[in-house]
Formats: sequence, structure tokens, C-alpha cells
Amino acid sequence: MDSPDNLTAALARHGVELADDQIALLDNYCQRLWDWNSKLNLTRHTDYEKFVARDVVDSQWLERFLESGESVLDVGTGGGVPGIVLSILRPDLDVALCDSVAKKAKAVAAIIDEMGLKIPVHHSPAQELIQRQRFDTLVVRAVAPLSKLLTWFNPHWDRFERLLVLKGPAWVAERADARQHNLMNGLRLSKLATYPLPGTNSESVVLQIRRHD
Repeated sequence: MDSPDNLTAALARHGVELADDQIALLDNYCQRLWDWNSKLNLTRHTDYEKFVARDVVDSQWLERFLESGESVLDVGTGGGVPGIVLSILRPDLDVALCDSVAKKAKAVAAIIDEMGLKIPVHHSPAQELIQRQRFDTLVVRAVAPLSKLLTWFNPHWDRFERLLVLKGPAWVAERADARQHNLMNGLRLSKLATYPLPGTNSESVVLQIRRHD
């Protein structure tokens, strides 16, 4: 019998239904991520429960708002979430990853190579990368406050269509700060989804930011 701490059991606890090949790929990713994490701090989610409750659930909420064939850039990918998970959940997406920290970008590229996946990884700040390559959607999780994100990306709205940002309850204060600094001018922020933050009384949100039509 499987031990309680296995990916299939964790997915079932959270009501996540995936194909067998997707579960196998996610398990493969976990093992390689955790192995690399012993050499380089890539994630704090080092068991199946945390991986599913945070990384898989976050990625599932994001992918609900992505259209087939969209080109997606995972900004500040860290250990590869949500980009690698998105590419496993939604192979119809054109996903790329970037990180400005060379060690993290190299580690994630090695994980992807070891898994036999074809996901480009760029060692570059996203705001520089998008000058060379255009994307439909930039996805952002646990990278920076909204004010900093908008400072980075407001000069480059001709290079992408929208930001999808995962945030916790601090997003309301972050929005107020961005407005106070006039960073929301000409932009429309929408809250696309709200869902429980496991193990807390707080909620996570999926925010969409795009230019006014």
C-alpha cells in the first residue's frame, strides 16, 4: 500500500483529477526539484501536501484563464512554478520561463532537461526578455509587490497583452499603493478568482491587469 505522503493521495485530498501521464510527470518534477533543492534553495514546498496545496492548486487556478495556444512567460520562475506545472497541466500552451538569478535559471533548465521536456528557460529579467520576444500573458507568483511589477512592466505594454498575478490578502494594500504612485493609470485590474489559502484563514486571488481598451 502507498504511504500517506504520495502524490496521488495528495491530489485526491485536494480534489485534483489528472491523467496518469500528468501525475507521473509531476512526480518526476517533484523528485528532481527536491533533489536540486538540497543544493540550492528553490522551494519551501518540500512534501507532496505542500506541493499540491500550493503549487498545483495555484497553477490550476491560473490555467483556467489561459486560452489554448497562448504564449506564456513565467516571470521569476524560481524552482519552476507555475511554469513547469502549467506546461504539464496544459501542453497546449506555449510556456517559457525566466529568472534573473543565474543559479536558479540553470537549475530549472537542468531539471527540464533531465525530464526530457521542451520548455525554454531564460536567464534574464523579464522586462529585458520581452524586448526580444513578445508574449501574450506574463504570469507572476511570489515575485514582487504590485508597485514594483508595474514599475518594471508599464513601459513595455506593447510587448505583451496582460499580467496574471497570484496574490494573497495583501493585494488590496498593494493596489492602493500602486494607485497612490499613479502606476495604475490607463490600466484595468480585475479580480478573476478567489480561493482559500490552505492552512490559513486567508485567501489567494488571481488578478488580471491589462490596458484599457
